[in-house]
Amino acid sequence: MLLTKASEYALLSLIMISEKDTPQDVDTLSTKLGISKSFLAKILQSLAKEDILKSFKGTKGGFMLKVSSDTLSLKTIIEAAEKKPTKVFECSLPESKCPSGKEDFCKILPTLLKLQMKIDLFLDRITLKDITEN
Repeated sequence: MLLTKASEYALLSLIMISEKDTPQDVDTLSTKLGISKSFLAKILQSLAKEDILKSFKGTKGGFMLKVSSDTLSLKTIIEAAEKKPTKVFECSLPESKCPSGKEDFCKILPTLLKLQMKIDLFLDRITLKDITEN
């Protein structure tokens, strides 16, 4: 599983947004975080589409959390930012097919599935609130 800048920026911006009681605008967030405004806007729009953020338009517009920080998991944030499931390897999900077509004698798949379950459980247990209080 590769965590890209999108995941990092999503987490950083969500931390800042969660600490405020008013909508946070992209200009302010991008300046404070040193992130490209257009890239951050794209990330925040993705988070809004996934019902993580609520978007407000106008001069006092911006973004606020739509869900409580104590119920928003790290896994949910990463998957929304990356626009794909968290996977250790291409073949680490049960519905996956072996890219080499050798499913019948693949010895590594059971181990990868166990690893995937542990990672998913770990990411599901960490919330945005856990991160901000750490």
